Amino acid sequence: QLQLVESGGGLVQPGGSLRLSCAASGFTLDNYAIGWFRQAPGKEREGVSCISRGGTTYYAGSVKGRFTISRDNAKKTVYLQLNSLKPEDTAVYYCAAEARLSTVCVLSKTYPYWGQGTQVTVSS
Repeated sequence: QLQLVESGGGLVQPGGSLRLSCAASGFTLDNYAIGWFRQAPGKEREGVSCISRGGTTYYAGSVKGRFTISRDNAKKTVYLQLNSLKPEDTAVYYCAAEARLSTVCVLSKTYPYWGQGTQVTVSS
């Protein structure tokens, strides 16, 4: 019943923008921290950004200043705005949920709930 579904990926030119969405169902989003992760071909999955239950955000250094995470609990959706995209941002992007009580979030592969991923390709 608990599901996360990503959408919004696609092909974009370098310097372009995309907005990814993570739609939640089967649970109350308010009680969960949400993380965004990505995995490029041949590379390990890496944390990109996360947002806590209270709205505190964190960004990996490689995306800081370019990506923005936000949440709309009423719509049960978390967003990741991708700006100034670079070819090295190409990856499958996943959202994940964790019932973390902390006021801050962490990027960890131990998040128990994951979506199926959405492909982001940055190429000219």
